[in-house]
Amino acid sequence: MELNKLKPAEGAVHKGKRIARGEGSGHGGTATKGNKGQQARTGYQRKNGHEGGQMPIQRRMPKRGFINPFRVEHTAFNLGDLDFLIEKYQITEFSLEELYINGIISRTETVKILGNGELKAKLPFKVSAISAKAKAALEAAGCTVELI
Repeated sequence: MELNKLKPAEGAVHKGKRIARGEGSGHGGTATKGNKGQQARTGYQRKNGHEGGQMPIQRRMPKRGFINPFRVEHTAFNLGDLDFLIEKYQITEFSLEELYINGIISRTETVKILGNGELKAKLPFKVSAISAKAKAALEAAGCTVELI
């Protein structure tokens, strides 16, 4: 076997279509572009969502609701869930940094404590938001609460 005698397997290589090279090629005349018009010209670009003059679906559908661009989404933790987290991750201070280090929240998330359940541990809390019921329960349990 010599390198100059290598060739691909039979039928593996096909000749490309020679478009717009005369009628004998089978692709002459309109060069597979149909007849005259904008779409037969170079540089034609169809707009997204164009439905051929029919009213597009984004205009047929009614507007509904309102999205507040200033809404702040908090990751919520109930008091009843905190004992499990504190025990599992050996948390000494319930803060955003501590939660991020343990992989409970991402870097940009904010945390809100809700008042459902009871807490047995006494820790300092540094959170973004807290409900009134949860704040009262934490202060009654001897925890310090600081809002960031």
